[in-house]
Amino acid sequence: MNILLLGSGGREHAFAWKIVQSPACSRLFVAPGNAGTAEIAQNVKLAATDFPGIHQFILRESIDLVVVGPEEPLVKGLVDFLQSQPDTVNLPIVGPSKLGATLEGSKDFSKRFMQRNGVPTAAYETFTADQIAAGLAYLEKQSLPIVLKADGLAAGKGVLICENLEEAKSSLKEMLLDAKFGDASSKVVVEEFLSGIELSVFVATDGKSYKILPEAKDYKRIGEGDTGLNTGGMGAVSPVIFADSDFMQKVEDRIVKPTIAGLEKEQIDYKGFVFIGLMNNNGNPFVIEYNVRMGDPETEAVLPRIESDFVGLLTAIATGKLDQYELKISPNYSTTVVMVSGGYPGSYEKGFPISLPEKTEGSVIFHAGTATNPEGHLVNQGGRVLAITGVGSELQEALDHAFSTVNQISWEKAYFRKDIGQDILNLTK
Repeated sequence: MNILLLGSGGREHAFAWKIVQSPACSRLFVAPGNAGTAEIAQNVKLAATDFPGIHQFILRESIDLVVVGPEEPLVKGLVDFLQSQPDTVNLPIVGPSKLGATLEGSKDFSKRFMQRNGVPTAAYETFTADQIAAGLAYLEKQSLPIVLKADGLAAGKGVLICENLEEAKSSLKEMLLDAKFGDASSKVVVEEFLSGIELSVFVATDGKSYKILPEAKDYKRIGEGDTGLNTGGMGAVSPVIFADSDFMQKVEDRIVKPTIAGLEKEQIDYKGFVFIGLMNNNGNPFVIEYNVRMGDPETEAVLPRIESDFVGLLTAIATGKLDQYELKISPNYSTTVVMVSGGYPGSYEKGFPISLPEKTEGSVIFHAGTATNPEGHLVNQGGRVLAITGVGSELQEALDHAFSTVNQISWEKAYFRKDIGQDILNLTK
């Protein structure tokens, strides 16, 4: 098969790494890709949102399967666009339709979908600018802290947890009246705060059948001990010790089954991945959010644990034959440590040469924000630069493998968290 993978982050490098291991893959193209994907596939100078360019490339290179990594092209309707063209109408694509992608593209749509289909989630109300008075009155009746979410895509920055009423009111005004997050906050979801432990559950679906992939826990904040600003993710661990078989059975029965049944009942075309952000609240799962693609950096921890053929999984999703696919999961632990540019998630400098080890033992280096400069040197190009995944039969062994490799990598002002996985290790003591 000739396969086109869209995206440029660590998630896409992990996808590419897994795809090229399959005998079913003849050629892999990544658009636009990064310095890591360039080593194992052919990068293409195409933006993931250049729909006409992608269409022409598919025809020119006789692409048999398209895999969409990030959410933006899905929310903007890439799948619908390709299916509207006579020569790509039947092309297998991993990624939901525009309506399906609205589960991530609109928090309000997502909450209403959960409500209609009996999926447990936090209580909420949605407000627009002309409902500001009602929104402020609603805040006065809620317990604190309270969560404010921009309705649309806000690059992971559109969620605020307000500790007091004054902060909540001023934040609601900033979001609705001052367009703090642009069009994304033209609607704001005001949501009950749920306490507990977060985890990510990933589900592959062809719209009817589903397979639950390995769960993971990610680390969002920049500072050790989960302090400081939120980021796109500083690390991940899989499996998650507190997600035991009883809890995961609740997740399947209360969340996964009604979610997939809801997609089918509402005739939402959905062939792809559902990322379910969960809160374990006293042993009961509640949905914080849906994403319509795999998470990052969780993907870099999850994919190494999939032992069955990955292209077989992708093809089964895209062709509606997932019920015929046998998913095999490794019992090993997988831990990912993200190395970032100094200053991230704020402003940071780019273009520093990166030094990598010649060999790694028990670990894989996934590229995210990397590029090759005119002199041919690997340099940092983004905020999150590399994701190093260690694997082992025990959590400590996986962490040792990851950090051993991290400690052999350097560039000016590089930063990483040294406490990834420590909270889970402490639970086992």
